[in-house]
Amino acid sequence: MFVRTGYFTGDPARLGRTLDGFTAEAVGLLSAEHGYRGYGLFANRELGVFTMGSWWDTAQAERDSDAKLGRRRGELLEPFAGTAAVDVWEAAAFAPPGEGAPGARFRLVRGDFDPASADRLVELFREQALPRLEAMDGFVGGALLIQRDRGRLSVGAIFRDEASFAASRTPQAEARARVTAAAGVTVRSLEEFDAVVLDRRPPR
Repeated sequence: MFVRTGYFTGDPARLGRTLDGFTAEAVGLLSAEHGYRGYGLFANRELGVFTMGSWWDTAQAERDSDAKLGRRRGELLEPFAGTAAVDVWEAAAFAPPGEGAPGARFRLVRGDFDPASADRLVELFREQALPRLEAMDGFVGGALLIQRDRGRLSVGAIFRDEASFAASRTPQAEARARVTAAAGVTVRSLEEFDAVVLDRRPPR
């Protein structure tokens, strides 16, 4: 599968209205497109940052949907976003998503790796990181997204509530340290967000 992500920053005072717009429209617009498999919207309201990701069966489905919906995305962002970054990733490894609920939290890690070691990274994530995540109380879903040719990665993990999210910090940090060391990954950022929208569609 393929994932289109967006990362946006702006005036925190204007973020709420923009989130309301995406909450009202995004799932309806995306789910009308062929190959749609899910959507997540996550925000740090205090800082004025939000990120989102839409999941697609194929690279072509992702491209077609972006061609149709990119303009509306820009219109919804316009009152808020001072910066905008949109990327497309290969969903290299992921856990079957569970049910999200109000109060869910999202942790995002981004980094770099040697493109020649992409397969090794995916293997380590599947065999070591995912089982550790799935064993954590409150784990809802997680994924390793990569850009093989550029050596970029994005890892996200969702937990059902603040208590399980806080409790996951230490074991996830330990798993992250092991896998990144073994795979030669350089971590560039670690961020935490509230989950605003979580939509999952079963595979056909």
